[in-house]
Amino acid sequence: MRRMNVCLLVLVCGVGISICRAGGKAEANQWDNDIRQFEQWDSKNSYPRDAVLFVGSSSIRMWRTAESFPGLALINRGFGGSQISDVNYFVNRIVLKYEPKVIVFYAGDNDVAAGKGAERVFEDYRKFVTTVRDKLSGTPVIYIGIKPSGSRWGLWPVMKKANEMIEDLCVKNKRLLYFDSATPLLDSEGKPDAELFLNDRLHLSSKGYQKWTQALRPIIEKALKMSDKTG
Repeated sequence: MRRMNVCLLVLVCGVGISICRAGGKAEANQWDNDIRQFEQWDSKNSYPRDAVLFVGSSSIRMWRTAESFPGLALINRGFGGSQISDVNYFVNRIVLKYEPKVIVFYAGDNDVAAGKGAERVFEDYRKFVTTVRDKLSGTPVIYIGIKPSGSRWGLWPVMKKANEMIEDLCVKNKRLLYFDSATPLLDSEGKPDAELFLNDRLHLSSKGYQKWTQALRPIIEKALKMSDKTG
């Protein structure tokens, strides 16, 4: 009987941990060291005011944004493996504190890979937008659509649906912009171009980032003009 009680206790604890992870806090806390590193850097260095803030998962973290967009005041706060819920969890520490002029957002890729549906991705992003609107009402937000990749090609239908829902949100809302990240990465057969990805078939190569940079720059310039306007 005593052994059975111990087993039940272990089972209950395990369920509790799973529930905590499902709620987002345990998942987000795994990135706390990454966020602290950003804060430590900020404490020792000055960061630009009215910057273009890039935030999101590894596609942001691995992007040499300063080199890709010379002449723009930039802040990169990408942390690899993160999901939209993680950005929401740390939004005060990695987004709002900077009071950016424009926000460029990429996440959702890992969300779908973790089993989240298109509706959940959409709702999490809408939560991010609502938070930004409450604090930074004049800041345009650019959503980089979830990219297609060879390693996650089987998940593309769900990703595509999430992209479509978010793009529709952007069309209907002022200062929300959508960047079609997929089209520049697809080959003539409509599949991810291997030359634009690293050997893991998931992350972009330098050529892939060049494609994104070229297509995204006009959208950032549009957003900067929007942020200069009032109302």
